[in-house]
Amino acid sequence: MEIFTYMEKYDYEQLVFCQDKSSGLKAIIAIHDTTLGPALGGTRMWTYNSEEEAIEDALRLAKGMTYKNAAAGLNLGGGKTVIIGDPKKDKNPEMFRAFGRYIQGLNGRYITAEDVGTTVQDMDLIHMETDFVTGISAEAGSSGNPSPVTAYGVYKGMKAAAKEAFNDDSLEGKTIAVQGVGNVAYALCEYLHKEGAKLVVTDINKGAVERAVEAFNATAVDPDDIYDVDCDIYAPCALGATINDDTIPRIKAKVIAGSANNQLKSSEHGDIIFEKGIIYAPDYVINSGGVINVADELVGYNEERALKKVETIYDSLQKVFEISRRDHIPSYVAADRMAEERIEAERNSRSQFLLNGHHILSRR
Repeated sequence: MEIFTYMEKYDYEQLVFCQDKSSGLKAIIAIHDTTLGPALGGTRMWTYNSEEEAIEDALRLAKGMTYKNAAAGLNLGGGKTVIIGDPKKDKNPEMFRAFGRYIQGLNGRYITAEDVGTTVQDMDLIHMETDFVTGISAEAGSSGNPSPVTAYGVYKGMKAAAKEAFNDDSLEGKTIAVQGVGNVAYALCEYLHKEGAKLVVTDINKGAVERAVEAFNATAVDPDDIYDVDCDIYAPCALGATINDDTIPRIKAKVIAGSANNQLKSSEHGDIIFEKGIIYAPDYVINSGGVINVADELVGYNEERALKKVETIYDSLQKVFEISRRDHIPSYVAADRMAEERIEAERNSRSQFLLNGHHILSRR
């Protein structure tokens, strides 16, 4: 992998390699774009097959955060960290404290949070060395468990998608097929049940399914049967890539809106569902409630203010659907365009400001 060629092609700003021999830390911080503000993105710990695979993952995830934060209307750029190692075996307190010192050394260019393989406790250890971390424990002034807030954002986003598909954002009487009933999806089901939606649920965890059936009078189906449900809305809330060649012909829903990441197996699947007339709520827009919530910690967490900001996911998706209709492009392309337009507008206004400043200085 030609690192500088790759960074230049996708316009990355910085790649930082961090190692601490005594704790075994091997971390890669990727900063994609700080036009809108400091880069915010979580720290993932994973057993990568090679250093190159770890670098690629960090770069890919950092770029995704640029788009997610821009689309969410946050004044934050995109970054991500990967720590190479087995989160079950290789963790130790010294590792995260050493990593915290590296973050502190970036002097606010990058702010981290928890991600796959890391926990609130890990963030607390990082916090011992730096303030540039979110998702710490509630006692230390954080927003606590992000799942209910993420679910609230998905619920609001689903209503926006319903408005686009059915000319009415009410979910009462709508049949919604929810794939996966983990923490976020269970909280989402609460909102949907309260509004009078009919729920069909599935999960590989039988206990989670039974809990949802009991609490929300939901109908349970086997994991593979969820794609065949006669429903209005399909809500992928578990694994990614469930919108693919095998499942698209089976999906009967007019709307796809859920909390899972990377729902499209590839961009061409986004093109196919667009041509079929299915309204798709792009994942990084609809599931951005979590990042909106932790971003509020940066100014002293206020739950009411954070939830008001999460409610704007409805407006963001309306704008995505408007661009999709206006330019006759799939919604996943429209979401990228919306994010890019926001970054470009900031970049232009900054250039104009610098230019005007230069004129003022040159006249003195």
